[in-house]
Amino acid sequence: MATYSRAYTLVPTYECFNRCTYCNFRAEPGESPWLSLEAVDQLLPHLRQKQVCEVLVLSGEVAPHSPRRDAWFRHIYRICELAIEAGLLPHTNAGPLSRSEMEHLQQVNVSMGLMVEQVSPKLLYTVHRHAPSKRPAVRLQQLEWAGELGISFTTGLLLGLGETETDWVDSLRAIAASHARHGHIQEVILQPHSPGQRQAQPGMALAEAALIKAVQLAKTYLPSDIAVQIPPNLVSDAGLVACLEQGASDLGGISPVDEVNPDYDHPTPASLAAAIAPAGWQLQPRLPVYPQYDSWLPASLKPLVNTWRQQLSENSYDHRIIV
Repeated sequence: MATYSRAYTLVPTYECFNRCTYCNFRAEPGESPWLSLEAVDQLLPHLRQKQVCEVLVLSGEVAPHSPRRDAWFRHIYRICELAIEAGLLPHTNAGPLSRSEMEHLQQVNVSMGLMVEQVSPKLLYTVHRHAPSKRPAVRLQQLEWAGELGISFTTGLLLGLGETETDWVDSLRAIAASHARHGHIQEVILQPHSPGQRQAQPGMALAEAALIKAVQLAKTYLPSDIAVQIPPNLVSDAGLVACLEQGASDLGGISPVDEVNPDYDHPTPASLAAAIAPAGWQLQPRLPVYPQYDSWLPASLKPLVNTWRQQLSENSYDHRIIV
């Protein structure tokens, strides 16, 4: 069985103060109009009708000490509120947050996320040399705060940025150590570098054989209760099946557009189900919060999650529906 979440990505802003050399997402600060709340409010009922369950709130980062930081955070919070009011489940990834920001945002999210990427400091001298929030200590602190606050969390590795397999193991071990302390990591994404047209410096795509090896390492160094996720649009059908056979079990949020890798179209749930079926795999929808974390949710969100769980149990999802 392979799971996925029927999702839709909302981008509050593409502006970001980091300048990662491989990024195909960011815009310069001040050059990306913020997503209007009116547009969000008009869109959300349509998504609910199409059986979308997850609203992925994926934002570029306004610098922590910017005078615009508070307005940026309030904007993200309000988008999450609107999603809940429309009967949808928010999952926010907005870069590193302060502990107080995480605690506040926890009230309007069923889960949250942030990629560790890699814990190797050597990337700070290469692809992350102009990316202050990519410091490993900053990323690992987010995992700790999420665990201390009781937030079900998604994290992951970026693969093919100039790191080694030893670096992969170090990153996986760091994630596993945080999970051992708090039990809060629901899934780890293994995201292969896939070159795009907008990145500042060219790079090679990670070989599928290396991704399959990364899955093997993840299954070795992560505890069994953490799902390993593979982005299905960044791998061939054969490579995807190979990853599943090595222990990957989740295919992430399937949205009409992959905002992080816009050159690589997401498959539809129907096409994805058809691609893995010949190898004996079935596609199963899930929510953006895994069942073992339902008890962690704020009381205000539990009824909505329960409603969605009931819908899943009744098998009322239809993979053929396209947003």
